[in-house]
Amino acid sequence: MAVLAACASMPPMSAPDLVSIRDPHARPLAGLDWSARLEALRAWLTVHERVVVAYSGGVDSSVVLRVAHDVLGERARAVIGRSDSYATHELDLALAQAEAFGAHVEIVTTGELSDPVFASNPTDRCYHCKSELYRQLAAVATRFGAAAVLDGTIADDLTDWRPGRRAAAEHEVLSPLAELGFGKADVRAVAAHYGLASSDKPASPCLASRIPYGTLITRENLSQVEQAEAVLRRAGFRELRVRHHGEVARIEVALAELARLLDPDLREKVVADIRAVGYRFVAVDLEGFKSGNLNRGIDRNAMPR
Repeated sequence: MAVLAACASMPPMSAPDLVSIRDPHARPLAGLDWSARLEALRAWLTVHERVVVAYSGGVDSSVVLRVAHDVLGERARAVIGRSDSYATHELDLALAQAEAFGAHVEIVTTGELSDPVFASNPTDRCYHCKSELYRQLAAVATRFGAAAVLDGTIADDLTDWRPGRRAAAEHEVLSPLAELGFGKADVRAVAAHYGLASSDKPASPCLASRIPYGTLITRENLSQVEQAEAVLRRAGFRELRVRHHGEVARIEVALAELARLLDPDLREKVVADIRAVGYRFVAVDLEGFKSGNLNRGIDRNAMPR
């Protein structure tokens, strides 16, 4: 109980704490298991009268929303930012999941493609996207009477360079999972405890993450990526990416599923269907699926901060 009382009153981490890359072994409340972290999160939420949750349907933001709804009920409002970078099927899954446990979701339209800096696809692309999203969430929070906007950042996220964290700091977005030391295993355990549909859902960042830095982001190439990934999903693949390289679609699936992808009948159908959405060539990455693959070769010390 002493731990929970301390969690309820602990101040939010400062902006540098949540923006700077840190040692993956140095996380808050390192001795707690997932169930204790869940109770700590519930205690953390009780001090907030109303909250707005930046919700995407991914497992991390889903846990924040589910627990906030459990603790605060209608005083927790989920907000989804709908844009060309957000796949339609992801929106459908997110809305269905929230409806299943009774959470209210508001959809706002973000227009990051109208920002020429975002569209030019710099290495800090996520900063510009998140800045637009958090500006919209701040407006919702004001209208809703919420003093806090929450996101689903976890402690594991702080071990890598994530430009969107700078935008979160600038807009004073709070990250309770990171503050309480949640790792991915903790989050998935909590999601399974609540029976969330996203409990075993593979990560699916925005469609723009499939386009190499420096390549102009357009509605057309985002749509190509979305349609090409739908081809793989219909074929039964779960962990997947289609990386956009102009006329070339580079497919990544889990290593364990490479052999199935290369089965002659399935391969021919996948190639034909992906060509039908506008790609001239279809390639398979023999290293298999790897999240953040397009970050290879980037000099992170030279990235904008």
